[in-house]
Amino acid sequence: MAAIGWKAIIARVTALREREFQAEVADGRIVGWRTAESGPPALLLHGGPSLSEYLDSLAEELAGVLTTARYQQRGLAPSLVEGTLDVETHVADAVAVLDALGWDRAWLVGHSWGGHLAMHVAAAHPERVMGLVVLDGLGAVGDGGTAALGPSLTAMLSDDVRARVEELDAKGDRGEASEEEHREQMRLVWPYYFADPSSAPPMPAFRFHPFGAVTWDSIKQHFERRTLERGLPAFTMPALVVHGERSPIPPVEAERTAALMPQAQLAVNRYGHWPWLEEPGLVRRLISEFVAAH
Repeated sequence: MAAIGWKAIIARVTALREREFQAEVADGRIVGWRTAESGPPALLLHGGPSLSEYLDSLAEELAGVLTTARYQQRGLAPSLVEGTLDVETHVADAVAVLDALGWDRAWLVGHSWGGHLAMHVAAAHPERVMGLVVLDGLGAVGDGGTAALGPSLTAMLSDDVRARVEELDAKGDRGEASEEEHREQMRLVWPYYFADPSSAPPMPAFRFHPFGAVTWDSIKQHFERRTLERGLPAFTMPALVVHGERSPIPPVEAERTAALMPQAQLAVNRYGHWPWLEEPGLVRRLISEFVAAH
C-alpha cells in the first residue's frame, strides 16, 4: 500500500510541474503557467477582480486529473498592467490564452469572480468550451449575490473593525485605496470566507491593483443587461456548479445559476468560499467524477 501511495504522490508532483507561457493580446501580453499533459485541458480563472493569481493550490489539487493552465489576469505583473478592464476584455484575454496554448476547446474552471468570468466566456464563445466548473462563483441572475457579499463577510466583526472595512471598501470603490489598504481590508475579512473562521488558513500573499472598481462597474452593467441570464440557456455543454452552504455568496445564487444551463449539475457542500482549502480532495473528487462522466 505504501508503494502505491508514493506512486500516486510522484505522479501528482510530476503532473504539477509548470512551465510559463505567454499570450499576445492587442495591448500587451498575458503571462501564465501550465502543467504537463495529464488529462483533458482546463483553464483555471482566478478571482478578484484586482487580485494576483492564487490558483497554484487548485492546480495541485487537480494534478493528474486535468492538464491545467492558469494566468495572471491583466492589471498586475507579469501580465500587462494597463489597458481596458471591462468584462469583454477579460473574456477576450481568456480566448487569447486558449489560442496561445493551442487549445481549440477546454474545460473552464473558475473560482469566485473567475467563475463568473468563466460563464461569460461560455456564453460568448461556447465553441471553445468542453465544459464549465464554477467554484463558489458570483451568480448569474439578478445581482449575483453582490449585495449580500459584504454584509456576510462583516456580520461577525466588531463595530470598529466593520467601520474600518467599510471605509476601506469605499476608498477602493473610488479608486483611492493603496495596495496596502486593499491588503488590510482582505486581512480583516479573510477568516469569514470560511465556514469556521477560527480555523481559516493563512491568507495567501495577495497583490492588488487599484482598478478593480472598473471591472465591477462592467459586471454591474452586464447584470443590468441580463447578459448571462439571456446567454447561458443556450450553453449546452456540461456544467458543474460547486457552492458552499457557508459561503458569503448565498447558495441560492448557485441554484439560480445552475437552473439557467440545460446540462448543469449543482453540488452544495458544507464549507465556505474556498472548498479545496477547507477539505483537500473534495474538489478533486467532484471534478474528476464529473469530467469522467462527460
